[in-house]
Amino acid sequence: MDVNESEAGPRAGRREWVGLAVLALPTLLLALDLNVLYLALPHLSADLAPDAAQLLWIMDIYGFMIAGFLVTMGTLGDRIGRRRLLMIGAAAFGAASVVAAYSTSAEMLIATRALLGVAGATLMPSTLSLISNMFRNAQQRTMAIGIWMSCFMIGSIVGPLIGGALLESFWWGSVFLLGVPVMVVLLIAAPALLPEYRNPDAGRLDLVSVGLSLATVLPVVWGLKELAKDGFGAQPLLAMVVGLVIGVLFVHRQRRLTHPLLDVRLFANRTFSAALLIMLIGGATIGGIALLFAQYAQLVEGLSPLRAGLWMLPYAVSMLVGSMLAPMVAQRVAPGYVVAGGMAIAAVGYALIGLVGSAGGLGLAVTGLVIVYLGFGPGAVLGTDLIIGAAPPERAGSASSMSETSTELGVALGVALLGSVGTAVYRSEVAPAVPAGLPDDASEAAEESLAGASGVVGQLPDQAGAALLEAARDAFTSGFNTAGVVSAGLAVLLAVLSALLLRRVRPTAEQAAADAAQGSGEAAAGTGGSPKPARQ
Repeated sequence: MDVNESEAGPRAGRREWVGLAVLALPTLLLALDLNVLYLALPHLSADLAPDAAQLLWIMDIYGFMIAGFLVTMGTLGDRIGRRRLLMIGAAAFGAASVVAAYSTSAEMLIATRALLGVAGATLMPSTLSLISNMFRNAQQRTMAIGIWMSCFMIGSIVGPLIGGALLESFWWGSVFLLGVPVMVVLLIAAPALLPEYRNPDAGRLDLVSVGLSLATVLPVVWGLKELAKDGFGAQPLLAMVVGLVIGVLFVHRQRRLTHPLLDVRLFANRTFSAALLIMLIGGATIGGIALLFAQYAQLVEGLSPLRAGLWMLPYAVSMLVGSMLAPMVAQRVAPGYVVAGGMAIAAVGYALIGLVGSAGGLGLAVTGLVIVYLGFGPGAVLGTDLIIGAAPPERAGSASSMSETSTELGVALGVALLGSVGTAVYRSEVAPAVPAGLPDDASEAAEESLAGASGVVGQLPDQAGAALLEAARDAFTSGFNTAGVVSAGLAVLLAVLSALLLRRVRPTAEQAAADAAQGSGEAAAGTGGSPKPARQ
């Protein structure tokens, strides 16, 4: 065995690095899809007239369906081939994007967003598991994941610009069509540049486990949404209890199966479990704040979609910087401390958002987000790498799916919970400012959301309309501030957890040296190391 190959695996060559560029395409697409939808919300609301609950579902259902199906799709990729699943998902995503673009009602858009979520669930675990198999060297894998994560940020940078330009000239559905050419390129390039990997010993897909996993995730998510929207009630609490009970049955079944849908033994690894928790909570803070800022920029500051997209560039670039620096710093500093330092920085940014005003606060809001995303970058890259690195090669699909499940579910929950916090603050503060004598539907719309209040203003005399709009903008900004303060507290918690739970993880250069010594010892003893999964 070559000495370099014993340093935590054989080093990747030119084909693998070119293949990484292909794997970046789904990442770019999902970033484009998420960010441009934020910009399209005001236009979508004016055309389809969704109520507040439907608007949240339009945003949330995509992430919830991804979270619900990621475990299934990660395991399915291990069985049928990770490249094959990636291509199936790409074709389905492109088709669903076209249907979403021409939705004629809020209900139809919610349904098509759900289909996009199912298709999207095939993309991310396939790309991450392929990266895990293509880059066997630990330091190269960390760098590859950093580049992969940076591509997500590039999509975040390009998405608002392209989306804003489209919304200036076309209808809101045009933003969904961005995914079609991206998927076409992926379908053409993947067979030529990506090798196929599958686990020949993965066994059959257990459909009962698939049903149990969905019956665990979806009731819990629905219950959380209802509790956040309407407060405590019997139905959402019952749904959450049912979901948790089914979750216990799911885990029990996985422990008994020879080929489980989800290998729960991975959770015994402390690093694996801690990284999942950090990415879940971190994703929740990012998802909620990003949604509220997009609305703040357009509805409070009055920016056009294109200008709002331009104001998103600085914080997208800052996360790109944080994502690229993290692997280099982690070579000399323990990853747990790098992540903890980043989360402490993010807490400062969230605290600044708590000080943003409804007039002239755009610069402070963007500054806060630049700091937030700079601090969040190391956690996103190193957390993903720790999860993937903790799993053996034959479980790469399962580990990748759990990594993406934690992030996607976190973002979706953040949109739901922090969005609901902002809505609750808005409603409590705007209600006294709604003029008496308005029709019931207009009064309800004004109290429901800032977008609704903006639509009602035209029905009022100039002075009364201006007073209502100012009060609505102040109320929305208060909700934005509250979400920032809550997120700051969560970021401080994450900094402490990262330092404590990941303190035993060594810097990557130190780990590589230890792996090299171990690999040399195994070679001398003739053990040859652990077997690798079949590569086709």
